[in-house]
Amino acid sequence: MQQRVLVTAGANGIGLAIARCFAADGARVHIADIDQNAVSAITDANDQISGSVANISDPTAVKRLFDEVQTQLGGLDVLVNNAGVAGPTASVEEYDPAAWLAVMNVNLNGTFYVTQQAIPLLKQSRQASIIIMSSVAGRFGYPNRSGYSASKWGLVGLAKTLSLELGPWGITCNTIHPGAVDGARIQNVLEGRAKLSGRNLKQETEDALLNQAIKHFVDPADIAELVKFLAGKHARSISGQLFPIDGDSKTA
Repeated sequence: MQQRVLVTAGANGIGLAIARCFAADGARVHIADIDQNAVSAITDANDQISGSVANISDPTAVKRLFDEVQTQLGGLDVLVNNAGVAGPTASVEEYDPAAWLAVMNVNLNGTFYVTQQAIPLLKQSRQASIIIMSSVAGRFGYPNRSGYSASKWGLVGLAKTLSLELGPWGITCNTIHPGAVDGARIQNVLEGRAKLSGRNLKQETEDALLNQAIKHFVDPADIAELVKFLAGKHARSISGQLFPIDGDSKTA
């Protein structure tokens, strides 16, 4: 069976690793992303991957996206809800309400819009799965990141509900909870911390890993392999579950 896969925010980072992982396994993959140049670069380089430029916080744009998914894939077997934004760093007392809504509109509402459009296609599949990218912040509180944490916890409730509603069709739904992911983003964060603190990059890295049993950042390829397993034939009885991939983090 050649899987048909949709990955939101699939042109960079974790989403791109997931898209490439499925494509390498023979799947037909469609990515949705707001970065037009990145979408073009990925689709031009890989015949197994098609793409759309879409803002998932816009329900009209999501409907257009699924017209393109139907055209490109002819159906859907796997939905990977990966798109999300971090939002500002601020206490609840000082958090801008407009910023709160912006985070919810992408992380929670956008995931809802995409999943709602995907369900009729997934019900037609013989082996359908939904994987939702939550976060370590969807397992713990996260000081000064209330919008991000609340949205990532909300995704767990959505996934649990989807598992119950869609189980009769054999559709599984699970959440993945990465910790700090290796790559340019975390390196930029650590470099910024080092400049402010006067410490070196090695010291800031060690400090960032203090709350983890496994002392390295998460490889996006490892997340991709976990997603592929949860969408595969040996995970048909796994649904409604949370999968941390965070080096055994004790707190956010």
